[in-house]
Amino acid sequence: MVETERKGTPPPKKEKQGKKLISGTDKENVNGNIQLIDNGKADSASPTSVDQTPKIVVEAPAKVPAEAKQASLNLKNPADARADQNHVTGKTSPEMSPQETHDKVMKWNTDKMAPTPTIKIETVEHQTPNTSSTENESKSSKKKPGKQNSDKQNYPTEEIISGLKKAGIDVVKENDSKSVMSTDSEGSRLDRLLAQCTDDRKHLSPSLLRLYIDEMDEDGKFHMPKVSIREFLKHLKRTGLQPFRDPRLASLMNSLSNDPSGVLTIQSEIGCKKFMEVEDFIEVTSPVAYLLNKALSSNLIIPEFPEFCKEITAIYNTLLPMKGGENAQYIPQLARVDPDQLGISICTIDGQRFNIGNTNVPFCIQSCSKALNYAINVAELGPEKVHQHLGKEPSGVGFNQISLDKKGLPHNPMINPGAIACCSVLKNNWSLDDRFDFTIGEYKKMAGQEFVGFSNATFLSEKSCADQNFAIGYFLREHGVFPKETNLKQTLDLYFQLCSVEATCESAAVIAATLANGGVCPTTQESCLTPDSVRNTLSLMYSCGLYDYSGEFAFEVGLPGKSGVAGSIFIVVPNLMGICVWSPPLDSLGNSFRGIEFAKMLCKRFSFHQYDCISGGGGNKIDPRRYQTSESKESQIVNMLFAASAADTVLLRKYLQSGVDFNMPDYDGRTALHLSVCGGNLTVVKFLVEKARCNINPLDRWNSTPMDDGCTYEQTAIVDYLKKRGGVKGEVLLMQASQQY
Repeated sequence: MVETERKGTPPPKKEKQGKKLISGTDKENVNGNIQLIDNGKADSASPTSVDQTPKIVVEAPAKVPAEAKQASLNLKNPADARADQNHVTGKTSPEMSPQETHDKVMKWNTDKMAPTPTIKIETVEHQTPNTSSTENESKSSKKKPGKQNSDKQNYPTEEIISGLKKAGIDVVKENDSKSVMSTDSEGSRLDRLLAQCTDDRKHLSPSLLRLYIDEMDEDGKFHMPKVSIREFLKHLKRTGLQPFRDPRLASLMNSLSNDPSGVLTIQSEIGCKKFMEVEDFIEVTSPVAYLLNKALSSNLIIPEFPEFCKEITAIYNTLLPMKGGENAQYIPQLARVDPDQLGISICTIDGQRFNIGNTNVPFCIQSCSKALNYAINVAELGPEKVHQHLGKEPSGVGFNQISLDKKGLPHNPMINPGAIACCSVLKNNWSLDDRFDFTIGEYKKMAGQEFVGFSNATFLSEKSCADQNFAIGYFLREHGVFPKETNLKQTLDLYFQLCSVEATCESAAVIAATLANGGVCPTTQESCLTPDSVRNTLSLMYSCGLYDYSGEFAFEVGLPGKSGVAGSIFIVVPNLMGICVWSPPLDSLGNSFRGIEFAKMLCKRFSFHQYDCISGGGGNKIDPRRYQTSESKESQIVNMLFAASAADTVLLRKYLQSGVDFNMPDYDGRTALHLSVCGGNLTVVKFLVEKARCNINPLDRWNSTPMDDGCTYEQTAIVDYLKKRGGVKGEVLLMQASQQY
């Protein structure tokens, strides 16, 4: 160890290999963890005084290879490099190209990020001749109370520690619990926390978690890294999930609430905490980590959900001014509904939601209940027993006509005769009130416990003008369609009641999505129907669900659907989504006029038709299940650089989640950080440094760093930020590189 003492201390001791002493003047060039060790105070009664002067001892890094030293010589300008080389080796070499110079500096810049040596500040005792004890006593008596003896300085001065802090070094006094610095930096602590998040089903992915961690205050001061809850929720909603309504996220949202009891159900970001400790956030997100990882990494069933919603909005804007059809007139309550209302709601099998228009207005589902009643019966009894009382064929006649098929059964459960027969089978040995409660409970399960109500006014209105349905009921009983001991009046009352059940577009879309998801509710993950019952139901919806328009709907739209005379249409895209469109005016066949137009436009824009899967069958249609652009790695890097220059943070986040390396430069060595600094957008600069973990001092082919660009274009705020993050100019980096070797 080479020991160089400060002024007034004895000469250095004999050198020992492997350690190097750095003087106080070199403190700003030191990086690492510093530990201050107090070896005790001097005994004032001893004949000699002890001069305890702190010194910095550095554990030397591994020996620098000769080729690295050779490279460092070439980092200088060619003339100086050759002169230094001749001085060291006595030989000459050709000049390095600019590209070789750049590569050498970049390699050194990368090596500089490696773990730094351990640094200790020790107090060294030196025995010096002492004057008489009387003289010492007189000197000590002249000292002011509370003021330390300058000859017994156990630790570096505040000036030294301040300099070390500016150099990014953490300082702690050993055995001093009051020290404000820590031997373990917050960055290292954060890295260890994120390193524990290895299971995507139990923890949020570290790469995603970093996107929402704030490491600096608004005034630019460093603090304990915390998760920005507002930022997290903003991007979660962009995926299509509705965190304030999704039952799967209810526990998480309660944990993010400002309410101390932790049980307040919040409805917006206003009731949320602004920040949360990283450890706490990892803990509260653990139960839903799989869903969050899937959503935030764009792996839900529709990865580019905002773009999909834009297309649906365009269709809505086209439909809104359309006029055609009229409300159902044979039921007075339906005739009085405002005909100008239009609502469209979508729910995917992953729980992504989109609503536009009058989606919270309750309406009676009417004939849409027929498909649900059939599905419930098949799930309860099996298809064989159910089809002893009804058929599976399209009727070819009106939905309320009195007719039977060749077997003497109603043609299918999607028209009135078949729906009444289906109600006669539904828990036919129970009382009417229990049968209704059971069925509406099943509806609510399929709707994810969202709004499902009942309109007694519609029930009474429909019952008062139900002569045709009573005639159908007596006709079916005459032909032995009903099970034995069926109470016809109760069966018809149950049929009228279930047609009078209310829903909104939003809750009805979840019901349709449950059918699309094989009987499992997307928002609650509760199994409501069996896969076989869903398959049979969708088959009949496809062939018989739109009354006399069913064949044409299957031909043009190619999707299972069910309409009701209140103006609603349930549309199911199997394994993808459920849709509910509601517009009261009906066409001549009893289907929603604007609902049918929506279905046509939908399948013209998207490859949702059942047979669009045939090679080339989809034409130029959009498949929202796939990314619309398949970019090569090179294209991603180019587009990422353009996004950084244009301050497109949405696209930058997308590329970060896709694993794009943000340190990749263009042909001039210019990185995303260079371009964002030139653009003067501090938000993007912070994103690249704090979230994308970009190198703070990359060199382009002109040996300029982002700090150089900030100074050139007078970006004062960005320059100040880069300085706090350790940014330097290129000339300083080159000088440090040459000194390193």
